[in-house]
Amino acid sequence: MDVTKIAETGDNDSLQKFMVENAAVRGELVELSTTWQQVLTHHHYPKPVTVLLGEMMAAAALMSANLKFNGVIVMQIHGDGPIRLLVAECDSQLRMRATAKLAPDAVIDDDAGMSQLVNLNGQGRFAITLDPQDKMPGQKPYQGIVPLDGDSIATVIENYMLRSEQLDTKLWLAADDKVARGLLLQKLPNHGGIDAPVNDDMETWNRFMALGGTLQPKEMLATDIQTLMRRLFWEESIRVFEPQQPSFQCNCSREKVGNMLKMLGEPEIEEALADLGKLSVDCDFCGQHYEFDKVDCAHLFATEAPVEALLPTGTSKH
Repeated sequence: MDVTKIAETGDNDSLQKFMVENAAVRGELVELSTTWQQVLTHHHYPKPVTVLLGEMMAAAALMSANLKFNGVIVMQIHGDGPIRLLVAECDSQLRMRATAKLAPDAVIDDDAGMSQLVNLNGQGRFAITLDPQDKMPGQKPYQGIVPLDGDSIATVIENYMLRSEQLDTKLWLAADDKVARGLLLQKLPNHGGIDAPVNDDMETWNRFMALGGTLQPKEMLATDIQTLMRRLFWEESIRVFEPQQPSFQCNCSREKVGNMLKMLGEPEIEEALADLGKLSVDCDFCGQHYEFDKVDCAHLFATEAPVEALLPTGTSKH
C-alpha cells in the first residue's frame, strides 16, 4: 500500500476512494466534521437522533461517490415512531445537507435504538431517490422505496443494495455531535470474464470484510480516516485515488418556497393570511427565514413572474 497517495486536504472533511489491486473489490472512507457541524448549527437533536442522522449523512456521501450522473441522491427514512423523517442529500460534487423531523410529542431516551425510533409499529420505510440535474424530456427522478429491513442505518442500506442492485455492500458508520465517519466496501461483478479467478475475488472480499469487521464505533469516532485506512489495510495491495472534499450547501430559495405555497392553493393561502397577516417559512435544512405578505401571495397566483423577482418582505435571498 502506497500511503503517500493518501493526501491531506487541509480540512477535516474528506472522502477517500480506493480499489483493491487485481480483485473486484472497491471501498471508500468518509469523514464529515465541518459539514456535519453546519447541519447541527441549525438544530438541537436528542443524542440518538444526532447519531442516526450523522450516520445517514455519512452513508449518503459514500453512496453518492459511486454515482455516474450529474445529480442528487436523496436518502429518506419515513418513521412511525418518535422520529417521523430523516433526510440526507448529496450531489455529485459532494455538496450535502440533512435534517430530521420529530413527532410533536416525541420522548426519546438516550439509549433508544433505531427500531424504537423509526420503526415502532413496523411501518417504517426507506427510500432512495436519484434526481439527475440534466433530465431528458419527460424524465422523472428514480425512486426506490422498501420497508425498513434492519436495526441500523448500515444494515438497511446493505439490504437495499443487495435487493435493488444485486451488489454485495458492507457499511460501517459512526457519528456523534462532533463528527460522522463511514467505511464502505463493495464487491463488484466478476471483473475478468469467464476465466477470472472468482475464488480469489471471494477470498479477497472475505478478508476485507473481516478487516472492516474489526472496526468499533468508538475507534471510528476517535480516529481520522487516513489513520483508519493505514490501520486496516497496511498489508493490502490497494490503489488510492485523489481525495474529494464534501461540503454543506442548501439549495433553498424564495422561488422554491413560493412554488410550495402555490401548491397549497389560493383558498388555503388566503385563509392562512386572514389568520396570521403574513406567512413565515423556515428552511428545515439551513434555517433560512422567508416571509410572504398579502401582496407577495397575490403576485404568486396573479402572475407567472419568478417569485424571486418579487420584493422580499424582511428576508434575504438565499
